[in-house]
Amino acid sequence: MPRIAEARAGAEPTSPRQRARRQSILRVAADIAATTGLERVQMQEVARSAGVAIATLYRYFPSKTHLFTALMADQIEGFAARVPERPAGTSPEDAVFETLGSATRNLLRRPALATAMIQSANAARASTVPDLARIDSGFIDLLVRAWGVEEPTDHHITRLRLLILLWYGVLQSRLNERLTPQEADADLRMACHLLLAPETDAG
Repeated sequence: MPRIAEARAGAEPTSPRQRARRQSILRVAADIAATTGLERVQMQEVARSAGVAIATLYRYFPSKTHLFTALMADQIEGFAARVPERPAGTSPEDAVFETLGSATRNLLRRPALATAMIQSANAARASTVPDLARIDSGFIDLLVRAWGVEEPTDHHITRLRLLILLWYGVLQSRLNERLTPQEADADLRMACHLLLAPETDAG
């Protein structure tokens, strides 16, 4: 497990050059973690491979927790930008299921990296790792769009939040090989129908 994040947020890039440097760090970190796993990722190696000073790396990412939480936030935002519109005739619950299934398959292409990101997000504290909020809001926005709810209420958001927590468990069970792909899909589909079906809509 990554160590608990330092009690400060990383600096935000303010220029195109700084944003490019930050993205380079994230790409390198992803490639290293996909090969070695989180425990063997060394911040010095990330800085060297990204061509930045170690002080620059720590300015943007005070810990590995910050680094891989930011990476997960970026991946979710990138995934959301690529999700197609819901096909005609697809129920809202099935559209959400397909979205979560696609996200699962995307993450499982590099299981060691997926594990690193999930472990880091689980260790992060919202008060010191702002990218944790990007993960939460990005996922909620993505699923609201898939669900087709134009004006979500607190009740809608609560149901999606519960679904996301369940999805994390299913994803972790796939990574641990406790569930087969078929079992994971069946569990996720049932969760979508139980939580999102119209007859349960009190909002």
